[in-house]
Amino acid sequence: MSITEHNEHRPVTAETADLSYVLAVNAALRRALDEVPEVILYGEDVAKGGGIFGATRGLASAFGDRVFDTPISESAILGSALGAAMLGRRPVVEIMWIDFALVALDQIVNQIANTAYVSRGRWRAPLVIRTQQGHLPGACAQHAQNLEAMFAHTPGLRVGLPYTTQDAYDMLLSAVHCDDPVLIIENRSLYFRERVPVAVNGPVQPIGAAAVRRAGSDATVVAWSAVLAEVLAAADELSGEGIEIEVIDLRWLNPLDEATVFASVRKTSRFAVVHEANLTGGFGGELVARVAERCLGDLDAAPRRVATPDLRIPAAPHLQQAVIPQVADITASLRQLVSE
Repeated sequence: MSITEHNEHRPVTAETADLSYVLAVNAALRRALDEVPEVILYGEDVAKGGGIFGATRGLASAFGDRVFDTPISESAILGSALGAAMLGRRPVVEIMWIDFALVALDQIVNQIANTAYVSRGRWRAPLVIRTQQGHLPGACAQHAQNLEAMFAHTPGLRVGLPYTTQDAYDMLLSAVHCDDPVLIIENRSLYFRERVPVAVNGPVQPIGAAAVRRAGSDATVVAWSAVLAEVLAAADELSGEGIEIEVIDLRWLNPLDEATVFASVRKTSRFAVVHEANLTGGFGGELVARVAERCLGDLDAAPRRVATPDLRIPAAPHLQQAVIPQVADITASLRQLVSE
């Protein structure tokens, strides 16, 4: 069922619920299972265990054998998801940590992302890979990588990173209704934020739009996922100094909402990107290149990137704080940017 078909047959009523980020994920999965009979949900510990962060808690008891546990084999999880999708199901599979998706790169890059192309459109792969990344105290080098750029580099694979609790709900539903394979990357540091009102019964949203989280006139800053909290805090601090930063939550890396970014850059004449991933090869470099190609004449200063240095993420909390972009790092970079 396409997004358009779904919305045409769904009565829209106003309904909100107070949810944390992880509960919003759970609510989106519950709605998808309830409304779309083709959806199946599986992965390591998602049924009896309810997921390591509780995102799938209660779904197995509600939906029976459509929610089930798997062996510890990411390649088997994703290979079977492709087969199920080609035969009419809409699998939503969980890869516990994005680091573990590296075990199944052949299934993701060579098979899932290629299905429609190599079959001349005869076969599609409408499946969702749910995973999470980012740092938390105690997370080690094999559990704290930010790999979104690697997957955004793969044609045929949609990639989204929800920051707000509302987006955790909306973007996951959008992914379920997409006829292309979609990778939804959550951030574990967001799961247990305070509950906020979330619209839970609205129409399914199209994928691909960025969101302006804060209006400003002196510089444009693009970010996504958990580091947006640091960016918004930095923008508030700089506002007290008379510097107004426009903050864009990119949300989707593929499809990429260039229009929103370019319009903002042409307004502010300055551009920076902030991300938690390592600097070299990060998606920020792609954005800087596109802005330079399309908006060079509008820029009053060279674009900037603020990112994690090219090193493995340490487990110690104080060392993590020393390398992950913080408010002080962002404000210092932006002060220099607007002074040029």
